[in-house]
Amino acid sequence: MARKGEKFWVDRSLADFSKSEWESLCDGCGRCCLVKLQDEDTGEIYFTDVGCRLLDAAKARCADYGHRSRRVTDCIRLDPESASSLTWLPPTCAYRLIGQGQDLPHWHPLVSGRKESVVEAGVSVVGRVYALEDDLSIDEQVERVVSWPGKVPRAAKGAKK
Repeated sequence: MARKGEKFWVDRSLADFSKSEWESLCDGCGRCCLVKLQDEDTGEIYFTDVGCRLLDAAKARCADYGHRSRRVTDCIRLDPESASSLTWLPPTCAYRLIGQGQDLPHWHPLVSGRKESVVEAGVSVVGRVYALEDDLSIDEQVERVVSWPGKVPRAAKGAKK
């Protein structure tokens, strides 16, 4: 693992990260754990404010990360190839940013040194999840389509203060 303050992610391919470096790229926002709906006719993806059945909405973390693929069969495990091709990854996602050759934003925990900076920048789903998917019918989930997970919050756009 990199020394504190070292930007190990700069000028490297996602395929070159160690397991611990890969895992540390996740900012813990929880946006990828929101239910996404796809229009069967157009293929367009829509975010909802409905969390996956394993999302701990108060912490924006998976409640069973190690077993998520067994418990949620459509849970997608990110790898370097999928991180570059998944169009539904939020624009704030570190895997997407690094895959596009960009740097991490000022609020990312690897830059700020604080997990709380993700919530402070308005990137986290904490306080924004309406319900978990098991608590709503598919018709109710369709009514929960929101645009914010696909946008960069205003507070996240500015430079480090």
